[in-house]
Amino acid sequence: MKAFLMYPDRDLDLKAPLPAHAPALGQDLDLETLFEAMSLGDEFLSDVARAALLTSLTDAETIRYRQGILKDCLENGDLIRSMYALAVEALERERKEFFSLFRGSPSTILYRSRGVLDMLLSMLCKLKAIAEENASAFTSNGLERFFRMLREELDAEFFASARSHLKQLQFQHGVLISARLGKGNKAAGIVLHKTQGRRLGWLTSLLNWLFEDWVPREQGPNEYSFYLHPRDESGARALSEFRDKGVNLVANTLAQSVDHILSFFRLLRAELAFYVGCLNLHNQLLAKGEPACFPEPAAPEEHRHNFSGLYDVCLSLRLKGKAVGNAMTGNGKALAIITGANQGGKTVFLRSIGLAQLMMQAGMFVGAEAFSANVASALFTHFKREEDHAMKSGKLDEELKRMSDIVQEIRPNALVLLNESFAATNEREGSEIARQIVAALLEKQIKMFFVTHLYDFAHSLETRNLPEAIFLRVERQSDGRRTFKLGEGGPLETSYGEDLYNRIFMLASGRVTREASSKCTA
Repeated sequence: MKAFLMYPDRDLDLKAPLPAHAPALGQDLDLETLFEAMSLGDEFLSDVARAALLTSLTDAETIRYRQGILKDCLENGDLIRSMYALAVEALERERKEFFSLFRGSPSTILYRSRGVLDMLLSMLCKLKAIAEENASAFTSNGLERFFRMLREELDAEFFASARSHLKQLQFQHGVLISARLGKGNKAAGIVLHKTQGRRLGWLTSLLNWLFEDWVPREQGPNEYSFYLHPRDESGARALSEFRDKGVNLVANTLAQSVDHILSFFRLLRAELAFYVGCLNLHNQLLAKGEPACFPEPAAPEEHRHNFSGLYDVCLSLRLKGKAVGNAMTGNGKALAIITGANQGGKTVFLRSIGLAQLMMQAGMFVGAEAFSANVASALFTHFKREEDHAMKSGKLDEELKRMSDIVQEIRPNALVLLNESFAATNEREGSEIARQIVAALLEKQIKMFFVTHLYDFAHSLETRNLPEAIFLRVERQSDGRRTFKLGEGGPLETSYGEDLYNRIFMLASGRVTREASSKCTA
């Protein structure tokens, strides 16, 4: 049995390695805030969220497949949480009540496997009941197929046959084993026989091969009885070993069947965990009155970025109020140069672009009123870092090394977010480095959003009138106040650093005045 709730043709692999640039993405986009909101402190939910977002989908159809399931989940949140809780309960009960399932003798394995399978059958029965009662509430291809699989494979015949086999495996009247004498008068050709005269039907699904190696007893061999003396320890031990050899094959087969059903519940738990995390995040954004929409993914080569009301989800989660949203129309644009006043929201805007891209390519909703973008082959960030206190290298050397690492991994149709890159040197040198890198990346069909204070670099690109470039500038009111809104506009020769200077020193002056007044009053 397969759930197929994350991919239409394969299972979610939580052990898949994360990309080498995942730590940079986590640091630059503040992803831990997002994972915390999705997990609400649950470590497993956090691990699933991390795997889903950092191993992005690169196929638009798979993204839409996952979006359809998530839309169903948002409409039926309580049912999804119930199924998730059922999967968690099954795994927890197996761990706590049957922790030594695959240890010990064949008889022990058989006994414990029988108990686990009985418990798992009751859980499957509950899962099927949910499917039968609520299947009509779901319309996505993924969940419709999942519920249809439950109805078809877990039918009444399956449960009746499974229960019948479990009853047989209790061996209430002992076990019937035949053997012949082999070399050295040792038992050979050991066969476990059924104790009932009629042949039982095979399990139609998972257990249909469970008893295929049992020899059906029609008329059966002649039966002989013998008794052991209560003090015959050697005889008892020999008989126990003989019994273990007889039930060994059945015990191993039953253990494999149990493992198969447990694997189904493990995968179900992991794949539903992603949607539970999305429900948690959506509820928090909804409580704040923030918009959330399902994005429209475009082909990688389209180079599209159209949105309205786009905001930084992680910033919003940390704020008491709502975050400021932005809009952009960027059809056919492979380069966005973002300039403007200090502390105007450029870095926050860049993070909103990165978060929306990751969330879209995980099949999630995004923090915006409307959003459409091309699917990227990969997402990279190149944000400025603090000074290396160990003095192993200068800031520029460190920036160039990180850029070199990105170039080693990057491939066509990737998306790169650059935040004040190459500003660790003088204006002329930094601008020249930025120009050469941008030109090389554009040549390789790489899409970029570049926040910069390098006027020479930004202005030189503007004068070239590149058809694939768009220039954005943060708004600044005449009194110096920031609106944290961006609009189309070329770079200005000033970043209005005097606004920051005046604000800092006016605040400091105000504190000095208040302190002096306080001393005079004293």
